[in-house]
Parts: sequence; C-alpha cells; structure tokens
Amino acid sequence: MSDDAYGATVAKRRLSRRLAALRSRSGLSVNEASDKLGWRRGRLNRIEANDWRLPEGSFIRDLARIYGASEEDSAELEDLTRRASARPWWRSYEDVFGKNNEFPGFENDAAKISVYLPLVVPGLLQTPAYIESLMGAGPRPGQWRKRALEARLRRQRILDRTDGTAPRLVAIVTEAALLYQWGSPEDCRAQIARLAAMSRRPHIEIRLLRLAGGHHPGMISQANMFEFPDDEDPSVVYLETDSGIQEASKAGDVAHYTTVFSQCRDAALTPTATTTYLEKLAETVG
Repeated sequence: MSDDAYGATVAKRRLSRRLAALRSRSGLSVNEASDKLGWRRGRLNRIEANDWRLPEGSFIRDLARIYGASEEDSAELEDLTRRASARPWWRSYEDVFGKNNEFPGFENDAAKISVYLPLVVPGLLQTPAYIESLMGAGPRPGQWRKRALEARLRRQRILDRTDGTAPRLVAIVTEAALLYQWGSPEDCRAQIARLAAMSRRPHIEIRLLRLAGGHHPGMISQANMFEFPDDEDPSVVYLETDSGIQEASKAGDVAHYTTVFSQCRDAALTPTATTTYLEKLAETVG
C-alpha cells in the first residue's frame, strides 16, 4: 500500500470488532482465550479495544483457530489484516499525534468530515502562515511546531484526491475566528481568501457563523466528526484541546455532537452567502 493507507484505520477497527464477536460466539472469555494461546493478560483486551498498533498475522490466525472460525470468517479476517497492516505516514508523527492515536487515520478514511471549532479555523483549511502563528502562541518547543506544521499540511492533502476517495467536508467557521489580529494583513487576507476558494469546491461546504447572529448552539463546544463509506463502520468524534486530541466514540456522545453540529449548521449562513461574505471580507480585513 501507499503511505496514504486509505482504509487501513477503519479496517483495523473492524478487525477488532470481528475478533470480539467471534470470541463471544465461541463461548470463550477473554482470559480463557488468552490461556489457550499462552498469552499474557491484557493483550487480547487491547486487541478487542482497538488499542493496538498493527495486527500480527500469526496472532489473528491463532485466534481464528481457537474460535472455530469458518472459511468465510477466516478469509475476511485475512483481508482485514492485510488492509490494516499498512504503515501510513502518520505513524512517523507520534510526537505530534500521540502513540496509537487514530485521529489522522479516521480523518484519512472518512467519507464525510464535519468540523466545528468556535475560535479557530479548522486545520484542514488553514494556511501555513496561520498554522505557524497559531502554534507559535502555544507552549510547545520549536521542533515540535515544525513537525506539527508538516503533519497538518500533509493531512490537508486528502482534500486534493482525484481518485474518488476525497471526503466531503462540512466546516462551520465563526466570524470571531477570522477577526483575531495575527501575522500581517496580507496573511489574514490570504487565510480568508483560502476559505473562499475552498468553499467553491464541489465536495466542500463552508458555513459562517456571524457575530451579528448572537448566541448560537455550540458556543462552548467543538468537534471533528468522521463518517465512513460503509454504514457498518460507526461514526467517531474527536475533540481537539491544547493538550491533545481525544476520541469520543460512545454512541451517546456521537449523537450529542451530531445534534449540536446540526444546530450550528442551521444557525450559520448558507454556503453561497458564506462564500460571498468571505470574498468581501478578504478585501477589507487587516
């Protein structure tokens, strides 16, 4: 596979769920299955929780054997293992994303990305100057900021795919995020102009929440929501903070953030009105 490793993260999560289902069907407990294979306690828990780095083919085959997997089940496990075993580019950026953090992988595999950050331009739409200014305001050392800039620009390339796997992006941007004084006037205008240009792409929808609109849903909320091509793969939400990126994958949490996002989207300008407003703002800001 290429370093894009499209589909690898979703395949690994599905593999974890398949193995857990097969174990349950076999009637074995986690400890009983581990004892049959002579595994130390904790390994199988991590596999079933998708808290593992890359699947080991021999481990998967051993589990299939003791679970009495059918030929069809074994073939599916083999296919998922092959797809999940790719070594994508973001594995080289554990210093940026954290160890075993699946955020860039789910973003890479998503069919639809919905993102709302109340005071910051979404990362997939940031210019290099904006990224540098934003990261420079934090406590991270210079080397980390350089690596994080590289990783963020690499993430943005998913929007340029031409093979049919580019995700649909729905981004809600607040006017407040665009009016902070940072960099040069040219930098500020370039960031707004980029938003306007990206909003004209057919697979990107940007909606602006105006200050004049008053209080709105999501004033103290934020989320990156990822939906996937197959309905069998549940959506996942990630929350970005100054200290890291946290997954929120429980069905109740996903439903809550989906509702809040929909309310924010409804309160924002239409895509056409947003593009028009951004084009005018790009000429006057700074």
